[in-house]
Amino acid sequence: MKKAKRPRRPRQAPRGESADGLHGQWNLPAIALTSYNLEVKGRYGFIGDQASGRAFRKRLQALARVAKGGQMEGEDSIPTPRTKKKHLDRILAEGAPIAGAVVHSAVEEFAQALAEVIRRYLKQAPWRRVERIVVGGGLSDSRVGELAIGRAAILLHGAGIKVDLTPIGHHPDEAGLMGCVHLVPTGILKGFDSMLAVDIGGTNLRCGIVAFKAGRGGTPTEVGVEHSLAWRHRDDRPTRDQLVKRLVVLLRRLEKAARKSGRKLAPVIGVGCPGIINPDGTIRRGTQNLPGNWQGKGFNLPLALKARQPRTGGHDTLVVLHNDAVAQGLSSLPDMRKIDAWAVLTIGTGLGNASFRRPARRSRRAS
Repeated sequence: MKKAKRPRRPRQAPRGESADGLHGQWNLPAIALTSYNLEVKGRYGFIGDQASGRAFRKRLQALARVAKGGQMEGEDSIPTPRTKKKHLDRILAEGAPIAGAVVHSAVEEFAQALAEVIRRYLKQAPWRRVERIVVGGGLSDSRVGELAIGRAAILLHGAGIKVDLTPIGHHPDEAGLMGCVHLVPTGILKGFDSMLAVDIGGTNLRCGIVAFKAGRGGTPTEVGVEHSLAWRHRDDRPTRDQLVKRLVVLLRRLEKAARKSGRKLAPVIGVGCPGIINPDGTIRRGTQNLPGNWQGKGFNLPLALKARQPRTGGHDTLVVLHNDAVAQGLSSLPDMRKIDAWAVLTIGTGLGNASFRRPARRSRRAS
């Protein structure tokens, strides 16, 4: 008789863990990371899969099938899983009644799933003191996403769970790039006013020039994306190595643009990528939505980038790699001055997550 597999433990900061390098750090320059890439099991697998962008599309498909099967409205007006977010928003605002009802119903079902996922996460040790949750990812950049987040917030408060739930404060396409600034030790950024950043997702690849000013203690302030480039790699179905080569091409174009604009570009490339990041820059697991094999000792993304771009801004290149949800969550750091413990969810192809805490202050929820 085969032994039952033991469930994977949630990824959280181990006591006394110290990274050998800058990759996948727990003690970040301005905040402590308490967990990321939590893998909490439910009845039908990992609960995060119930509140992903893919899950929303499946709900939309099922409801559209019912509407079409009942010939409740002309088929051309009923949304499909491929209907773009802006078109779903338009259907909500001015679409035919049944088409609008399909989208509303998908939003309601998704909001219920999102609320349940959050409720389960809040029971995990790293999340128990969380006061605010910001929701990013592609779906949050739409009226559909905003309504789902708002409805989930109402459901949570109705159940007596007093946690703030809000869309992320920056455009999701920029948030993952902006947060990379907060992955880098402030001393490395001293004397510069910008750096290159990368956000690798299951559908899109984005990179950009992130501009900043040095605040008190060297902490970056007034962070913003000055110029960015994107590639929807899922349409082209590249191999892993082809994706890395294309990424380097985009980074070189951005470096050239930074020189033309007179930017003092730091010799750093901050990268947000799905998965659990090891201190040596390899990825343990969680990259199933990326093309090819990114996991294990056979591939090291920071080394692959440095080999193809050994110098940036006239200096030896330093690559800092972390989880993409961590990077996106860090973009909200300036908005969390009065919050002791907070978290981020990113609704993309999958559902990313991370939680943060200010170790020097006692949480209000703990008092």
